Amino acid sequence: MADGIATLWSGRNLKEIIRYVLGAAIGIVVLVLLFGRRSELIAAWHQLSNVSVGWVLAAIVAEATSLYMFAYLQQRVLRLSGAKLRMPGLYLLTMANDAISNTVPGEPAVSSAYRYRYYRRCGATGAAAGWTIFTILIAQAIAMSLLLLIGVVLAIAGQTSGRNTGVAVVGLVIVLASGAVLVRRDLVLRLAERAVRGVRRLTGHPRGNVGERIASTLARMREIPLSPRSTVAVVALGASVWIFDFATLVCAFGAVHAEIPWAGVLLAYCVSEIAASLPIVPGGIGIVEGSLAVILTAYGTNHTSALSIALVFRFVSWWLAIGAGWAGFGVLARQARGRAVASALTRQADPVLPSRQLGPAPAEPQLSPSRIPVANPGAPHSVA
Repeated sequence: MADGIATLWSGRNLKEIIRYVLGAAIGIVVLVLLFGRRSELIAAWHQLSNVSVGWVLAAIVAEATSLYMFAYLQQRVLRLSGAKLRMPGLYLLTMANDAISNTVPGEPAVSSAYRYRYYRRCGATGAAAGWTIFTILIAQAIAMSLLLLIGVVLAIAGQTSGRNTGVAVVGLVIVLASGAVLVRRDLVLRLAERAVRGVRRLTGHPRGNVGERIASTLARMREIPLSPRSTVAVVALGASVWIFDFATLVCAFGAVHAEIPWAGVLLAYCVSEIAASLPIVPGGIGIVEGSLAVILTAYGTNHTSALSIALVFRFVSWWLAIGAGWAGFGVLARQARGRAVASALTRQADPVLPSRQLGPAPAEPQLSPSRIPVANPGAPHSVA
């Protein structure tokens, strides 16, 4: 399935690069507009020069915990599908996945394919790997919808008018719809399978056996059970990922010695994360900072503090995470390369029975073409 995704994506390299460049340009424009007032930029820089190191360290711990919870979420969902992967590798995978999703054009296909290949390399079946990615995606969407709904309710409670009641109703509908998709995921997967077959009949794409492999993987994914109790646990873990990331933003307030506007801070966080997930600007650069600063200012935070808070939050959750993520990517690539070399050496050192046994010595085994040592097809490669 990942090979199919990679094949489809490779044919759109120019388009994805153009979108990446345009997105970066939009982000730069937003940052220029955000920093357009020289006085506010100087004031924010002065405030950042007096930042509380303790609160910054607390923000780093909160972000690291958020990444750990995502790794544990993957382990839990994989275990439900019958695959058992260890946490150290999944944590490195989470870091690398975060860096890829924030910097590489072609999201979310590239990071999903990267995780899929890692799961397969560690022994998960194609159905289990695809089911895990699909389940985590829906669970996190439900968790974000719940947090957004809570943020809207808190924002409404902090106002004297009920003009945002309709927004709360829309949020509730989104939560219920996302929950229905996760509970009846078999119907969604069946529709996706039929869609793949229908598109192939009409257009002839994807070509070769890629379409059949995707369809068969979707069919096997429908056979993996998910009980109501497991559904609640998975959604709760998905929510914990967002909650610890939100705690990073809360720590940013302490870092710049600003008061937290509880009526609007959760709403500001949810809106900025949704903006960051749009496949236009890489990692939401500029958009996240701008949306955070605007909403926080609307709920009482002064312009300078709002800008400083956004910068501290993004420094921890984006810049530091990207650096650590690519380091994790390098570690995983080195480990996979070592396993590939060891596997090739093992195949070459094919054991021969001892010659001291009774009877004629067995003939020396011959290497068939299928047993000639080759590079591990699951080894990581440059994602670009």
